[in-house]
Amino acid sequence: MPLLNSPTVAGFPILFFSPSKPQGITYGGFRVEKEKNICKERTFVRRFSRNLDFVINAAAGESGSSVEFDVPFPSDYTQLLMQAKEATELALKNNKQLMEIEFPTAGLESVPGDGEGGIEMTGSMQLIREFCDIVISPEKATRTRIFFPEANEVTFARKSAFGGSSLKLDYLTKPSLFEDFGFVSKVKMADRVKPEDELFLVAYPYFNVNEMLVVEELYKEAVVNTSRKLIIFNGELDRIRSGYYPPFFYPKLAALSQSFLPKMETVYYIHNFKGRNGGVLFRCYPGPWKVLRKARNKYICVHQQEMMPSLKEVALDILPSS
Repeated sequence: MPLLNSPTVAGFPILFFSPSKPQGITYGGFRVEKEKNICKERTFVRRFSRNLDFVINAAAGESGSSVEFDVPFPSDYTQLLMQAKEATELALKNNKQLMEIEFPTAGLESVPGDGEGGIEMTGSMQLIREFCDIVISPEKATRTRIFFPEANEVTFARKSAFGGSSLKLDYLTKPSLFEDFGFVSKVKMADRVKPEDELFLVAYPYFNVNEMLVVEELYKEAVVNTSRKLIIFNGELDRIRSGYYPPFFYPKLAALSQSFLPKMETVYYIHNFKGRNGGVLFRCYPGPWKVLRKARNKYICVHQQEMMPSLKEVALDILPSS
């Protein structure tokens, strides 16, 4: 493509290209587009530097650049885990301390409720192990603590998906004498954490309402003002965001949508919508939030924005109008 102009900003060149085929570079499985926004098919001026670190930081929003990653909807769980790995590693590099990973485990096109609770949790457990195997290096395994909802799940994990693993396994709550009535005892998180811990990964903390309150406690007591990181894996946080728990009955849980969730970076996310106006809300950090529609076995982006839209907005406004 012919070069039209070549000014500089802060020592970095800004290249202006005449319209032609989209150009870009590939980094770790992501494609960095320089000229064309694939989703909305508009031509943008892209800042681009020969310094790859500048490009990566720009994509993460640290320089104000419009450079972005164009990540396709995954074709299977292997590709999904690799995308989540790349997104998580970039978020860690950019010093994000509180992160969320959320996607369906009963099938890439499934919606909440399609699978049985126990089967979904077992599937999540296996996927968490696979995720840890590709993200966490062997030398960091003993400094990584995986929190499961209850102590009995730790026992099950050691005998199944996490057998032979060096990862530290722990739990958020423990049964009480009134377990049959849904009562569990909170665990004091300060007693669970060890000085050498560097990364916490919390597995599906949604079955009992106390679990997310304990996760907030873990964040406040062991992550804030430290170099530690915390990842919530399939925590179904949309229940809290959408007001599924009435504030009158669950005031502490409802308060998390104002005090805790805004601090979170959603590094990987898939939520499917079924029905006549079906589609997908998809995000892979540091890219934008995309609403996708499936047509002829391909996913087409019909809308994108920088901030996460509510599920109600996607279902009632964006998908019906696309």
